Amino acid sequence: MPRGNKRSGRAGQQGNVQSFSDEDASIETLSHCSSLSDRTSVAEEAGEIEETAEEDFQYKLKAYIDSTVDKSAKTRQGALDGLKTAMATKILYEFISERRMTITDGIERCLKKGKGVEQCAAASLACLLCIQLGSGIESEEVFKTLKPVFKTILNDGAANIQARQACATSLGLCTLVAEDDIMDVSATMECFESLFTHSYIREDGSRHSVSPQTTQLHTNSLLSWALLLTICTGSHIRAMAQKHLAKLLQLLENDDVNMRIAAGETIALLFELIRDVDPEFEYDDWEPLCKKLSNLATDCNKHRAKSDKRKQRSVFRDVLKAVEEGDFQSETIRFGTERMVIDSWVRKRTYDAFREFVGTGMNYHLQANEFIRDVFELGQPMLIDSAALKAMKSSRLERHLYNAAAFKARTKARNKFRDKRIDVGEF
Repeated sequence: MPRGNKRSGRAGQQGNVQSFSDEDASIETLSHCSSLSDRTSVAEEAGEIEETAEEDFQYKLKAYIDSTVDKSAKTRQGALDGLKTAMATKILYEFISERRMTITDGIERCLKKGKGVEQCAAASLACLLCIQLGSGIESEEVFKTLKPVFKTILNDGAANIQARQACATSLGLCTLVAEDDIMDVSATMECFESLFTHSYIREDGSRHSVSPQTTQLHTNSLLSWALLLTICTGSHIRAMAQKHLAKLLQLLENDDVNMRIAAGETIALLFELIRDVDPEFEYDDWEPLCKKLSNLATDCNKHRAKSDKRKQRSVFRDVLKAVEEGDFQSETIRFGTERMVIDSWVRKRTYDAFREFVGTGMNYHLQANEFIRDVFELGQPMLIDSAALKAMKSSRLERHLYNAAAFKARTKARNKFRDKRIDVGEF
């Protein structure tokens, strides 16, 4: 083929190139509109998916509620565990409030006719139900039905010991949330006193012979009693301090580490409360008390497990500081973009009680549960979208670099003091 034809072919192709016309502009506009419509459709699809997921979740919850009265113990246990997980990790007020009495009937049935583990799960679910409903008429209705069952199991020496332990803990928190009469609160506290006082030393100096499981029942009763003490009147606090403070010291000599720690924390709580009521309060056996607390804070008995001694020493250092100086080792709890300071024994006892049932969902409830936020004086829940929350968080790389730098600085500082070549005189 001649060269001229090739050149003419290229020239022809260049000559066919046209400028951007109005028709092309309209096509471009249509493509933008189609992309916007695609985004809208994606958002609509995401909303539909979320709605479908919520419907499936509620359907599953309804199935759990119906299964709490099933004939099979295994099915009932699975239903209780499923409801516990849901209530601990999500806010379900609207769904639960409409079905609260149905759920209550299932819990009551499981407490009365269930065995051991099932009764424990039912008692825990009762607390989570009250936490979801908050303080008001709805939770009062639930507790009015379940309180007699709790007390019957708690006072029945022939009942399953694990069930009695669970009822001791659940009765305390449910009373805190749902009881509206201070006289009924006092009656419940007397119920707890009738149990943990069996761990006191008798007048002749002897001790009751109790099993480790019974000691745990007494420990749970003492902690629930201390929890209710935080909402008592000043006159009641004075009476309780006069009645129990000297005898609580006897529990510091108990063989069970959990009982010793519960007694120490209750003593610190009592001192904090009585000092709020009476700033001039003075305890007669001050020196023996401080000496005993100091011994527990530096306990080195070889017959006790290392983990028990470590745990005990940590707690009793704080208890001794509270009794001697009226001070508290504050702790900061971070959740989302907020933070809460645990700055008193009252707040610590309350926080520990809620966390025992909510577990890993505690931070979520601190963010979104209006009742728990009201208890800890956090105000109304903050509304922050996921994008803003993500922007506030540091990236994984930033956290890694920060930790690496901190590790390097810490290693250098330690090596400086470990290096044997450094002359002692330099220090």
